Amino acid sequence: MTETLFSHETAIRLGFFFGILAVMALWEILAPRRGLSRSKAVRWTANLGIVALNTVLLRLIFPATAVGLAALAAERGWGLLSAIALPYELAVLCSVVLLDFAIYLQHVLFHAVPVLWRLHRMHHADQDFDVTTGARFHPIEIVLSMVLKLAVVVALGPPVLGVLIFEVLLNGTAMFNHANARLPLGADRVLRLLVVTPDMHRVHHSVTPEEANSNFGFNLPWWDRLLGTYRAQPAQGHEAMTIGIDQFREAADQQLHNMLVQPFRSGAGDYAINRRDWKRDEGR
Repeated sequence: MTETLFSHETAIRLGFFFGILAVMALWEILAPRRGLSRSKAVRWTANLGIVALNTVLLRLIFPATAVGLAALAAERGWGLLSAIALPYELAVLCSVVLLDFAIYLQHVLFHAVPVLWRLHRMHHADQDFDVTTGARFHPIEIVLSMVLKLAVVVALGPPVLGVLIFEVLLNGTAMFNHANARLPLGADRVLRLLVVTPDMHRVHHSVTPEEANSNFGFNLPWWDRLLGTYRAQPAQGHEAMTIGIDQFREAADQQLHNMLVQPFRSGAGDYAINRRDWKRDEGR
């Protein structure tokens, strides 16, 4: 089974990526949550261009994916889960949950350290919020994220199936929770108990620093609630809230070549989580 999953990993992940992208894009057309402020053609060209660049870069730098490293870890008996005699199904479930928690912590880290925020802010500099925003990450951030993910895989020793499920879920839910798609409010209230919804994650893309430093989850919503980073709604409402950051608000800033140099331009800004006014947030 492990060999089968490993040999078909690329096809499985690409199939889910393009399938979910198509569904979310159609949903955004049929039931948009907000009007767009910038040209969709320009934004999609740049955002999907970043996806292509990151894909090539990862293939060139890393000889093994997280799934491949999980297979090697299982063969060598590396990691915590390899040392614990858990039933296979439970080990798969634990690996998905623990990997998701690691991604949550990584996301907080990229908001907490100013030099890392310089990389991550390209994701937040998108002035609209749609399915392609979920894949808009600076190449340097993608490389660092892969290094951290591979380190977690070695330390955890998760089953190959667990890692593949996690990777598919992470890509799929990132496109879902960044979608400019309208959900009935009742459905959103129920769904956000189980998964990060677009309305929940949109708060994280607010131009207001206190809101941008909330709702860090990509897949499971529990970490924000448990660790005090959850915020139910934006203060100005979803239609009126401003998306993005205070920097890089010119149309030219959304072109691919300018996006790539954003980490090296101007200061770090006021969005690092260590600048958050926690006292003012109490009771929210």
